[in-house]
Amino acid sequence: MFSLSILAFSLFPISNSLSVPKILDSDITPTNALGPVSRLNIANSLIAPDGYPRSATLVNGVFPAPLIQANKSDNFAVQVFNELTDATMPLETSVHWHGIFQRKSNWADGVAWVTQCPIRQQEAFEHRFDLVGQSGTYWYHSHYSTQYCDGLRGPLVVYDPDDPLAYLYDVDDENTVITLSDWYHTPSIQLGEIFGPVIPDSTLINGLGRYAGGPSTPLSVVNVQQGSRYRFRVVSMSCNPSFNFTVDGHRMTIIEVDGSEVEPVEVDSIPILAGQRYSVVVTANQPVDNYWIRSSSNLNATFEGGQNMAILRYEGAPEQDPVSAPGPYELVFDEGNLHPLIDPGAPGVPEIGKADINLQIVPGFNQGYFTFGNTSYVNPPVPVLLQILSGARHPSEFLPKGSVYELPRNKVIEISFPNATVAPGFPHPIHLHGHRFDVVRVAGSNVTNFVNPVRRDVVSMGSSATDNVTIRFVTDNPGPWFLHCHIDWHLNHGFAVVMAEAPSEAATEEVAAIPADWGQVCLPYQV
Repeated sequence: MFSLSILAFSLFPISNSLSVPKILDSDITPTNALGPVSRLNIANSLIAPDGYPRSATLVNGVFPAPLIQANKSDNFAVQVFNELTDATMPLETSVHWHGIFQRKSNWADGVAWVTQCPIRQQEAFEHRFDLVGQSGTYWYHSHYSTQYCDGLRGPLVVYDPDDPLAYLYDVDDENTVITLSDWYHTPSIQLGEIFGPVIPDSTLINGLGRYAGGPSTPLSVVNVQQGSRYRFRVVSMSCNPSFNFTVDGHRMTIIEVDGSEVEPVEVDSIPILAGQRYSVVVTANQPVDNYWIRSSSNLNATFEGGQNMAILRYEGAPEQDPVSAPGPYELVFDEGNLHPLIDPGAPGVPEIGKADINLQIVPGFNQGYFTFGNTSYVNPPVPVLLQILSGARHPSEFLPKGSVYELPRNKVIEISFPNATVAPGFPHPIHLHGHRFDVVRVAGSNVTNFVNPVRRDVVSMGSSATDNVTIRFVTDNPGPWFLHCHIDWHLNHGFAVVMAEAPSEAATEEVAAIPADWGQVCLPYQV
């Protein structure tokens, strides 16, 4: 049914904005930050971010991958070059732009076997997309196998020159981006074969950390000046654990959640799941000294020997480890207290089950594999977008069978995630590509909020059998969009579905935009 060779030579030449895959030019100088027009060189290198040396999959030779900075009105043109050589890790690749809507550029979303074929060794692919008014804190990572657990993950910040909350902070730059990552001493291919908990060896904050029994390697330092207010953009680039983020002696004011500005809320700690982001304002109002930044993992909560920690250092403080104590934790985080600053309110009739289309997608677990909607997701032999371009419209026509939902355009969609089975490895962070959604019922509560619910792109399913998290969004962005658990080991074992949004319109709009490279990347697979 799906012919790559026919499509590649008859359909895709309509757009010649990009060249065909090319032999790589490795003359790339690693930089600390990149702009929206950039080159990402994906290659293997030996690193030891926690003191334990291992080969990793890196962007431009560094971990985390370089910060990409842009402004709200910028257009992106990012070339991805595959120079991978280490067969102990995946040799193909793709890059996903987490949280970017990709309006009229679904082909650039970067999800292997959903929106594109993987980029093979010694080939390249260019992503071109517009931000269409988006700003905020995002990240980018491999969306091929469990590859981002080997290192291909980095922050992406889109600045808003007219930020309505700018009056709350003085400093917001590359030095106030804080990344949280789990780190493994074993390549992801081996770990992906584990049918059970995959426990990281360490937590890295801005790319540095320590592991149990390891050396006292340097920790990341965030420098501040007494009296100034800092916007810390906290990005969870986790493959598995959730973190509890705190700064000893300092409260935090939340002003952004997953790219959405919120009414300011002051807290003492923030639970942050894989894929989630928060902007918090921290005022340097304590005596000049060093203070621990803590990122306690739900899989390894210790702070022994500097594990799960970084340093907040005031100007003038000695260069030494802090002796600060945690807490007190008096202002409790409650996701239900986060309200959008701009255009609040969920779409549709304000009652559960009264949207245009109402779905319940139930997670499950069977013999080491996850199910999502009674089906365990496996990669199709042909990208779902290519299936749409080849004429597939109805769920019965899509591969993988049972894992693709067809949604008509301009409808209010409500999805509930009953947690009655409490699939192992909770809490599960559920991420929808192509949208932010309104969480009308959050984990830990049976109260609904249609007036000003939190708006985000990754939500916790909760940890209780009584949780029934419910989201709403409007199908205003045609294309196939992945909906999945962002614990990468769970995705690897089937915890995903695809929302084929307005496939007829997607075929029309995408054909006008897809570059020649997109089809050429698929040619070597000849499925």
